[in-house]
This record gives sequence, structure tokens and C-alpha cells, in this order.
Amino acid sequence: MSKGKKVVFIIHTSSVSVDHLNQLFAELAPEVVVRNIIDDSLLPEVLSNGGVTTGVCRRICAYAVQAEAAGADLIFNQCSSVGEAADIAAKLVKVPLVKVDEKMAEVACKTGKRIGVVATLQTTLGPTVRLIKSTAKKLDREIEVTEKLCEGAFDRLIAGDRKTHNRMVIDAIQELAKKVDVVVCAQGSMVALLPDLGETPVPVLTSPRLGVERAVEVLSSME
Repeated sequence: MSKGKKVVFIIHTSSVSVDHLNQLFAELAPEVVVRNIIDDSLLPEVLSNGGVTTGVCRRICAYAVQAEAAGADLIFNQCSSVGEAADIAAKLVKVPLVKVDEKMAEVACKTGKRIGVVATLQTTLGPTVRLIKSTAKKLDREIEVTEKLCEGAFDRLIAGDRKTHNRMVIDAIQELAKKVDVVVCAQGSMVALLPDLGETPVPVLTSPRLGVERAVEVLSSME
């Protein structure tokens, strides 16, 4: 643990968001020391099994416990697909565990009744929709969720055709934006699409910055 400085451990399911999240913490909380735990076996296991397995849940819990033992003041869960495993892990540690998408869900529920959720993977869509519904219940808000799964987009991305993937997701966001009050991007990696999205009639939310903002709020409340 770094003396006198708050320490955040980020649990990643791939290396994709490491640089971006570290940059966000450097921007929003430059005094915080960030450490990264990366297990790129987690997401493939979730995808091949259609959801979180016992093994994935056990590893997420183990990483949270080890992060606390290594001096974490706060643990940050990077991946929406394992968010429900992170909820279990949070009960095993005494330090706060912040999920990347929890503030996004709150902002969505406070923005409007009709919430659209776009994803390229069912394993992310399901947990995100459940998070939004449980958040609405906590906030005592009535909402309607419209789901949009961009089938085939993830396959295009894996095949190296990022251009087609991006076009499919942008088309889905624009289509949803005509029917809802706010659009939620279920995957944090979708933040990369925003520069190409252009003007939209309703807010389009992505999780990374909002998630780090929540982590910084929690850290500030601990002082």
C-alpha cells in the first residue's frame, strides 16, 4: 500500500479497458494509486457458458479478497458481464466495491422513464437490464426498458471488422434513440463509438467515466 495515498484495485476481464480506465483515474483523481488485476480467462468463460459460472464467481471473489489484502481502499469492477459476481464479492470485503456501470444505471433511471439498452452480447445485456431494474426499484422510479441486441456485431469485431461492428452498434443506438428517453450502452468499450455517433435526440450513456466518477465520490466520502 502506498503511504498516505488512496489505492484502487481494478479487476479486469480483459486488457481492453486497462489504459482507458487508468487514464480516467489519472484525470479525475490524480492523487490515487491504481493497481490492475487482469484475468483474460474470465470473459471467454462467461461467453462460452452464456453467463457467469461458479468458477468465474469464485475467481472474482478471490481477486476482491486479495485486492483488500494487498491494501486496496476501493475495488473497481470493470466488466458488466460479471457485475452480479462482483455483488457477491462485495460482501466478502470490508472496503467499498464499485461497479463500472452502477452510476450509469442511476443516471439512466433519473433521466427518463423509457430506457433503451444496447449491447452486442446477451451476457452483458441481461446483467445490465437487471441492474437498471433493481436501481429503479431502489430509487422508487417507474421505468420501461427496451432491449436491443446487435446480433452478429461481436462476431464482426472478433473477425477484425471493427468498421462493420461500429456501424451496426451506431445504427442500433440511433434506432433506439427515436423510441426512448435515454440510451444505455451496456459495454464500456462502446465509448469508442461516441465520436462517430453524432447528434442524438436523447442522451447516450456509457459507463467508464461515470463509473470512475462514482469511485472518486466514494473515495472522497472516506476522507
